[in-house]
Amino acid sequence: MIKKIIIILLILLSFTEISIAKNKKKLTHYHEIGTASWYGKQFHRKRTSSGERFNMYSMTAAHKTLPLHTYVEVTNLKNGKYVIVKINDRGPFIRNRTIDLSYAAAKKIGLVNRGIGPVLIKVV
Repeated sequence: MIKKIIIILLILLSFTEISIAKNKKKLTHYHEIGTASWYGKQFHRKRTSSGERFNMYSMTAAHKTLPLHTYVEVTNLKNGKYVIVKINDRGPFIRNRTIDLSYAAAKKIGLVNRGIGPVLIKVV
């Protein structure tokens, strides 16, 4: 049953697009399905692209193109768990990865043990 719901969701979301208001440059609607990974100790307390210090225990993430300081809801498509994170860094820089979650965010949605997993990303 869950697999059917995920397949239907994937089909519906494959037709969604990014809508950006022309004058305000504000992201108004965004959905993306991809692969999430996480990062932690090796970057803890180092500067992020936003200038903030990375905290592996904060609810943050890295994304290649979303504006910094954007909040997104990331849902693990394997178990339905979700978390809201702030984009404060750029990445991931590994092929076929869409978003890098902080350790705390990955733990909350059950990605720490596997390291990667399929996710739905929505701007909130």
